[in-house]
Amino acid sequence: MMNEERSAEKRKLNILILSCSTGGGHNAAGRAMEEYFRQQGQIADFPDYLAFAGQKVSDTVGRIYVKTVQKAPRVFGMVYRLGDAVSRHVKHSPVYYVNSMMAEYLDKCIMGKEYDVVIVPHLFPAETLTRMKNKGKKVPPVIGVATDYTSIPFWGETDCDYYVVPSEEVGKEFIRAGIPQEKLLPFGIPVAPAYAQETDREEAVGKIEEELPEGRKLKPGKIYLIVGGSMGAGNICGLVRELDRQSDREDNILVICGSNQQIYDKLQKEYQREGKVQILGWTDKMPLFLHAADALFTKPGGLTSTEAATAGCPMVHIDPIPGCETANMSYFVRHGYSITAKTSEGQVAAGIRLAHDDSMRERMRENQRRDFKGDTSQKILQFIEKRAVPLSRSATPWPTPT
Repeated sequence: MMNEERSAEKRKLNILILSCSTGGGHNAAGRAMEEYFRQQGQIADFPDYLAFAGQKVSDTVGRIYVKTVQKAPRVFGMVYRLGDAVSRHVKHSPVYYVNSMMAEYLDKCIMGKEYDVVIVPHLFPAETLTRMKNKGKKVPPVIGVATDYTSIPFWGETDCDYYVVPSEEVGKEFIRAGIPQEKLLPFGIPVAPAYAQETDREEAVGKIEEELPEGRKLKPGKIYLIVGGSMGAGNICGLVRELDRQSDREDNILVICGSNQQIYDKLQKEYQREGKVQILGWTDKMPLFLHAADALFTKPGGLTSTEAATAGCPMVHIDPIPGCETANMSYFVRHGYSITAKTSEGQVAAGIRLAHDDSMRERMRENQRRDFKGDTSQKILQFIEKRAVPLSRSATPWPTPT
């Protein structure tokens, strides 16, 4: 009996993470957990949830979402507010029934492997798994992971075993949405381990210079970083011009456009001969840029903001997409993790002031260090190991966390 218990304790967890490409933050959280779980010797699968219905379905949904956010953010905001209103008055929304169509595909995926737990940093697979439960399908324990600092519409109609939320304060919104308090785990939002690593700033500056276009060098002044999020949305061009106008000649303006090729091409053409402004597309060196920056200008996406705060980067929030990003910005400013202003001119002025005020930057970093440890993936894995090792396919629901 003792040998069997030891063998069970050593068994690797088989973890399924499900997300999809409607905004890069959900996938970034999934990749962060996948990376950490595998570092700890666990088995972690992270397929594209929508691709179970075919890659064309995944590409189409992702493309429509991204284009809506980039081209018509106000439309996105109207849909968000409508969803919020609907979620308060119906048991099952249209979103639930649309995602129910994925149940057949997801059932085949889950039953093909003996997964110990399913983690969903996205609402869509959480809706599908809820449908499967309601239809009596056998589903492993499910952990939902919120990637914004608010309860977005329709989380309240899902039936996960637990929900990882950014904080106890945000958890109150989930309770108001109908989710029992005992299901809430205030662990934070998962980010890749590199954001929490202690990094010497001068070393980071040297490494990001290697990422600049060929022949470009950093000037000796301040380093301003502008990030449009994974989709490159927002008035990036106007902000660059305003920052170029207000900042010193020897400063640096580094612009990361994400996947927005149109903005990249436009800025590249405008600033191709300018040494002060450097235009980059997508990068996998974001932690280095954050550790090197004197001030960051970024949209208030949940993941981008969490990554920056975990890296201890002084932050100015710009141009929220109406909906959850508005809530994210309010949360960060209220807690002293970032600052903002209503106009591009005001945002730039605030960022320049932040870059030149050592005490202001240090106060912001202290607030960030206090509440962003970069250990969310670790907490999730520890919770799974403590509550669910060994798991069996006939296991009873997990106990209430203590």
